[in-house]
Amino acid sequence: MANESRPCPCDIGDRFDYGGRGQDVQVQHIKAYVCKPPASTDKAVIVIHDIFGWQLPNTRYMADMLAANGYIAICPDFFVGQEAWKPSNDWASFDDWLKTRNAGKIDKEVDVILKYLSEQCGAKKIGVIGFCWGGAAVQHLMLKNPHLKTGVSLYGVIRFFEDRSSLLHPTFFIFAEKDDCIPLEQVTLLEQKLKQNCKVDYEVKIYPGQTHGFVHRRREDINPQDKPYIEEGRKDMINWLNKYL
Repeated sequence: MANESRPCPCDIGDRFDYGGRGQDVQVQHIKAYVCKPPASTDKAVIVIHDIFGWQLPNTRYMADMLAANGYIAICPDFFVGQEAWKPSNDWASFDDWLKTRNAGKIDKEVDVILKYLSEQCGAKKIGVIGFCWGGAAVQHLMLKNPHLKTGVSLYGVIRFFEDRSSLLHPTFFIFAEKDDCIPLEQVTLLEQKLKQNCKVDYEVKIYPGQTHGFVHRRREDINPQDKPYIEEGRKDMINWLNKYL
């Protein structure tokens, strides 16, 4: 379990030195990073960032990966101008910081982004992926937003929504075996509840030996022993989106 002084032990991991192939845009009151594929498409994916915010190069790298796989990818600032968490911040203040950044209160922003994607980008089929804080946000959206087709929640913090499991859309849950943030018994409980209540396709997958953030916050060249799992997680994510979008 996480120790109490660090309630969400999100180590920033390997910060990618990555500039991004897309561009920053303003969508009503929201700043967002958008990357489009070479060929035109009507499929789009909303990328929901982790506690380190929409400008983290690693998250932009994932958005660009989606674009390279044929999707319009958009990573909005779901903190809407509030400061992202910094590795230098005091973890004792994390709970207070989180109070004003609720992963279950992003519906207004999501509606704005959905409108932009359909009206400005020609998107007809839209999915969502999210990491950590954003993974919890994906779970929230899969429970209530009728306009999204599918979601991938990557190490989404279960305790935010642990009592609700009747998903509206096919959802893929990626977890790490050695995640200090999400104990495996929580994952087991989630699986049991999904089995009882869920009427749509879902999958829960645990990647052996991996830690929180492994799909987007670890560089394969620095962690050769983890490279197969990092690649597998990314491939699984893309395959799920390809299947349901």
